[in-house]
Amino acid sequence: MRTTSRRPLAVALAVLCSLSMVAPVVATPTTDSRSVASQGAPSPCAGTIDSPANGTTVISVQGFRFGKNGGKRPAKLVGVGPSGEIEWVHQSAQKYDVAWGYDVDKMDNGNLFVTATVKGHRTLVYEFDPRTQERVWSKTFDVADTHDADLINNGTEILVANMRNYNASAQRNDDRLFVYNRTTEEITWEWRFDDHYDPETLEENYTDDWTHVNDVDKIGDGLYLASPRNFDQAIVVNRSTNEIVMKLGEDGKKNILSEQHNPDYLESENGTPTLLVGDSENDRIVEYANPDGDLTNGEGWNRTWTLTGNLSWPRDADRLPSGNTLVTDSANHRVLEVTPEGEVVWEAYAPWLVYDAVRLPAGEHGGPTMTDLNATGTVELHGDTDRHANATALSRCHDVLQNISGLADGQGPTGQPTDGQTTDGQSTDERTSEGAMDDERTDAGEGDDANETTDTESAGVPGFGPLAALAALAVLVVGLGVARRR
Repeated sequence: MRTTSRRPLAVALAVLCSLSMVAPVVATPTTDSRSVASQGAPSPCAGTIDSPANGTTVISVQGFRFGKNGGKRPAKLVGVGPSGEIEWVHQSAQKYDVAWGYDVDKMDNGNLFVTATVKGHRTLVYEFDPRTQERVWSKTFDVADTHDADLINNGTEILVANMRNYNASAQRNDDRLFVYNRTTEEITWEWRFDDHYDPETLEENYTDDWTHVNDVDKIGDGLYLASPRNFDQAIVVNRSTNEIVMKLGEDGKKNILSEQHNPDYLESENGTPTLLVGDSENDRIVEYANPDGDLTNGEGWNRTWTLTGNLSWPRDADRLPSGNTLVTDSANHRVLEVTPEGEVVWEAYAPWLVYDAVRLPAGEHGGPTMTDLNATGTVELHGDTDRHANATALSRCHDVLQNISGLADGQGPTGQPTDGQTTDGQSTDERTSEGAMDDERTDAGEGDDANETTDTESAGVPGFGPLAALAALAVLVVGLGVARRR
């Protein structure tokens, strides 16, 4: 099992996540407040806006801050307009007891399919209408810390990446992909990593967070692209044969991928398989093409494009129809639109700890490859702002977002802090090696909680009482322990 210098921070995060599953931290918006930018003043959450975006950018905020006075922060979805104005904020922590915000996908009807976790180590997926700001339907699964679930096959099935699923009584790791049928309310297909990987040949702890499979997408008929982060691989599984039919990366070969997130499948004009990946621990975005190699053994891949520079733990990259790339720069709390040459033409912030982003109406998949654009090579990020290094500026943006609930109508958020006066002013951030529940074991069971609902009732809102104090104490204890070990 590998260890890293970031593990103490991961342990602290695990403790906080455990507590937040009991009572997520929520700061209730004071009013149904509105966008500052719509009043004519620059948005405190906008960075570089050289070219207005061609739609709304939806950002999923995981909800955690590292560094001095850090800790749990409310998860949310943020809709950002073409010029960086805040169009709406969906306060999922307040409305639905969401502890950690994860994947968000565009649906064919213009709605959003959202993956999150809630108290009790459960997974919540739901359809959200950004126009009405209402939840259309929801489904909870009795599985822990799911980062991604996708609605597939005309909305009849839900494809789930199920991590942290060690079965202690059977001494078996049940990390898997599974498909849930919404009509029969049954799991109709599952694929267990233990059936296809030998734990003895891998570096990871079999009894802990073995695979950390953080993403799964349908990329063809019965073809599922998955991201077992801890194996440093992106793989494609055939639902009919249960075989791995494509693989990029190898466990421990960090020069290819290092604890990646959210790979996207692209094809060049001549049909060459291409993968665009957030190469998170390498702090870069990479694109690989395999023109004539064996797709099943991981060979034959050529890195055709690399975006490096001022990125911190990027966990998503989507190719837009224009050829630009939408980058979720997680630990810098921002989303960037970047040209093939590395120039930032659009930048928006959404503290704390962004996880995923999608541009509407484009969606997350598609767009040309860098080979087709004749733009291969390594490029350096440039043209962005340095707001990610300014704790006061980030806190001002956070305060604005916390005081918006629902659609914007031109009124600024009440209680907007003035310069140097923030409700969340803290020091610069540090990064951990992963999100919500690292180092926390779970014995989540096999199945599902078949309580699919179509109501829009809000869950009870926990306060900041003793549990919040306990969370702060947990961070302090861990910090002291780390200091003593140095």
